[in-house]
Amino acid sequence: QVRLVESGGGLVQAGGSLTLSCEASRIIFSINTMAWHRQAPGKQRELVAFITSGGSTNYADSVKGRFTISRDNAKSTVYLQMNSLKPEDTAVYYCAVSAVRSYWGQGTQVTVSS
Repeated sequence: QVRLVESGGGLVQAGGSLTLSCEASRIIFSINTMAWHRQAPGKQRELVAFITSGGSTNYADSVKGRFTISRDNAKSTVYLQMNSLKPEDTAVYYCAVSAVRSYWGQGTQVTVSS
């Protein structure tokens, strides 16, 4: 059973930075897309960013220019560098990996204080 384990969340002041990591408990073969989603209280889960097997990236308009997604295929790990954080970025962040099947992490809390 493969598990995705997120880390790097926490409490930060507005304007600060955090880096989230998501590592698979064992190597996942034939990974297509790796992504980060988030869910704020009372809101639906939304896609923040994704990166394809070829390295192409896509971001939600709300995080463009502030967040950077990257991946390490050898480690089946995906990262999310978050800069210039805003209070509206407060949410539980989930990583997701699409391969032969899909995998989801358990989520990590990010709280941005004003």
